[in-house]
Amino acid sequence: MKKILVVQPLRPEALNLFDQRSDVTYEIVTDFSRENLLNHVTDADAITVRDAPLPVDVLEAAPNLKIVSRHGVGYDNIPVDYCTSRGIPVTVVGDVNAISVAEQTMFLMLAAAKSGVQLDKAVRQGDFAARSRLIGVELRGRTLLVVGFGRIGREVAKRSASFGMNIVVFDPYAARSDANDATFVDRLEDGLAAADVVTLHIPLSDATRNLIDATALKQVKRGAIVINTARGGIIDENALADALADGHVRAAGLDTFETEPLPSTDRLVSEERVVLSPHNAALTEESLVAMGVMTARNALAGLDGNLDPALVVNRSVLKVSADAK
Repeated sequence: MKKILVVQPLRPEALNLFDQRSDVTYEIVTDFSRENLLNHVTDADAITVRDAPLPVDVLEAAPNLKIVSRHGVGYDNIPVDYCTSRGIPVTVVGDVNAISVAEQTMFLMLAAAKSGVQLDKAVRQGDFAARSRLIGVELRGRTLLVVGFGRIGREVAKRSASFGMNIVVFDPYAARSDANDATFVDRLEDGLAAADVVTLHIPLSDATRNLIDATALKQVKRGAIVINTARGGIIDENALADALADGHVRAAGLDTFETEPLPSTDRLVSEERVVLSPHNAALTEESLVAMGVMTARNALAGLDGNLDPALVVNRSVLKVSADAK
């Protein structure tokens, strides 16, 4: 019997896939403190995890571990290098949440462009005269820089184009055949210089941490809008607060933050030109079911030895496994 440790609950549709297997048992852990995980991981053959951190010492305590299946597309909460050193695949869910994140991106972009937070507050306070003070801007005719042209970035570009925006893409790894009507740039700074709106759709890594820093923010057009539904830490948030304060950046829409939950004392909290959401861009009814099901399928595929390489973060382990046969 193989055991799957489910760190943070999955939807019933996902757990049903485990229930259908006579050779699998699973345990759901809602307390994902290091100490509790250490108490439950020792006999795990597979782990599914949402956004809880998986410390190396927890994984070290699981000698039979064969797969870590991430409920999402980011994996900065998983020590991938350690998993690779042990030949353990780390999987993500692919494009099943792309629509939800793309729609949230458009929501933040529109709310930032139309002063949505400020106008909502004004109406609730009886300040109808705000309609003459808080004037929005149209997206039509403006240039959108999409940083990262993967599944989500392409969906955002498609929706933004329908608003009449000009799409510019920076992604050294993307196939330019996927561009449609978008224009690729080879250097980030060239894209920033053209941008009225910047939207981020890249993972957090050493290479992307603080990618949008004070220097980058000075390169965008005055009055630009900055959107982040990717990962906190890609934007230098203090630099963004400075750029908002001096008016160089008009507004921002942020779903992810360097520190989560975002502290109530953070400078961005008191800035009404920033539209905030609590890292929930992927959390619609539809995508939660789809992500849960794919997470469960990846866990079972890891146990069965038939993983889809496109969903494996550290694909080098697949070659090692194949060579070992």
